[in-house]
Amino acid sequence: MSDTPTRDEDQLLPDGDPIEQPSEDTPARRYTDEQKYQVFNKEFMPHIDSMYNFAFRLTMDEDDANDLVQDTYLKAFRFISSFEQGTNAKAWLFRILKNSFINDYRKKSKEPAKVDYQDVETTYNSEDAESEHTVDLRAESVSDLIGDEVANALNALPVDFRTVIILCDIEGFTYEEMAKILDIPIGTVRSRLHRARNLLKEKLRDYASSMGYKEENEE
Repeated sequence: MSDTPTRDEDQLLPDGDPIEQPSEDTPARRYTDEQKYQVFNKEFMPHIDSMYNFAFRLTMDEDDANDLVQDTYLKAFRFISSFEQGTNAKAWLFRILKNSFINDYRKKSKEPAKVDYQDVETTYNSEDAESEHTVDLRAESVSDLIGDEVANALNALPVDFRTVIILCDIEGFTYEEMAKILDIPIGTVRSRLHRARNLLKEKLRDYASSMGYKEENEE
């Protein structure tokens, strides 16, 4: 996808989408038509590759990912008056994409597995959550593992856990940004990420063991 949405495409968007609407806290910006296209091309389009990667990790289907990205950009253009130029466009776009995925794609037969968040919160509030056993993919090297296997392990996680790893460890969003994108408290972000990283570590450990690798603390 590389074309800027036309006004006709903008009019095709349904009403009532869960994107942030202009409010007292986020007043509408009165962009001219020319300014709208400038903002779209300068602020939004540079993130299209990251958007596609995120969409593909969520949908696990190339066609669905392309549709989701296109839908996201159409909505972004429609509600561009609620975007403040110069702020975090990537986080704003990711939030729209996430909302579109939840509201549109989870209604399909390919609905992702649900997560037991009570179990997640229990894990986070336990002593284990305070340990340093959690894996940060940005800090811990997995270069000894085959890339496809890492991807497969990530893809095998429930979508809610997969999402937080993508946002934090791949895309580099802060906890605060993730909380806004996912519409959840920062504490829930931390607990979900902790559980997700441990699940991923378990899957990677199983693969590493099958390939003959051992953890450093093993004799």
